[in-house]
Amino acid sequence: MSQSGWTSLESPFHQGERVIQERLGAREKMDKFGRRVIREYMPEQHRQFYAQLSYLLVGTVDTSGNPWASILVGETGFLFSPDEYTLQVQSNPLFGDPLNDNLEEGIDIGLLGIELHSRRRNRMNGVVTKLNPRGFTIQVRQSFGNCPKYIQPRQFELLDFDTNTPKPIYPFSKFLEKEKVMISNADTFFIATAYQNPSAGKTSGVDVSHRGGKTGFVKINDEKILTIPDFAGNCHFNTFGNIELNPRAGLLFINFDKGSLLYLTGNAEVIWEGDEIKQYEGAERLLRFSLNHGYRVEGSLPIKYSV
Repeated sequence: MSQSGWTSLESPFHQGERVIQERLGAREKMDKFGRRVIREYMPEQHRQFYAQLSYLLVGTVDTSGNPWASILVGETGFLFSPDEYTLQVQSNPLFGDPLNDNLEEGIDIGLLGIELHSRRRNRMNGVVTKLNPRGFTIQVRQSFGNCPKYIQPRQFELLDFDTNTPKPIYPFSKFLEKEKVMISNADTFFIATAYQNPSAGKTSGVDVSHRGGKTGFVKINDEKILTIPDFAGNCHFNTFGNIELNPRAGLLFINFDKGSLLYLTGNAEVIWEGDEIKQYEGAERLLRFSLNHGYRVEGSLPIKYSV
């Protein structure tokens, strides 16, 4: 691949992302930066990176417009790219994962390849072009790397698993004790957001992102509301840019000790100023999440993690 960087005349950022970059005085800088680092294909190092992963974070949107963050698992090599524009996934969703219902040909999809042990991560947004009994195919729209900030390092071991093995599923519309304990003990979660509009061209789609901090950095305000501090980052504002135009979001919390997964979907807003921000050391703004509904799947993730 002889090309490098963003080749389209249109910005690599959509309207919502550009509005926030402008608000913070970083629009011109980020346009130049984005055209260097955001690509419409996977560079070779990204292709090699995905091929060495055993798990992948996925963002999709259901038929009601609700974003969901999911996790796929497979033996090393379950992700591979026959060419720089295509990623093949040879794995099926875990039992109870919303991806089971959302996965269809033609849908937008967001990917986060992340190694918690090396703190390395790469992002991709694309379209599902084909389904097969063993997985699916993705056509790349955007591919770019992310810095290792706020990633809590963990070693892992992939366990034997069968995605068809039933697991206990507990739906809820408010946070009960087990959900509150899982959230309050988290130092990591993942968030899916979307802005799907034909006018946005190649920047339309779904995004899934990592969020990390000290244990307990997610505050439970009540039985439906969470508040999360947002720290200095790379100024892409993919997540917040989507929320600027579409306030829906999906969150995924992982119990790394027991392999339980907590899937949430609801509405999100960004708090840009005010005394509340000062309550969170180092925070530049806050993310407020209001639960619509969710469910907890016990013992679902077949990965053993250790710090």
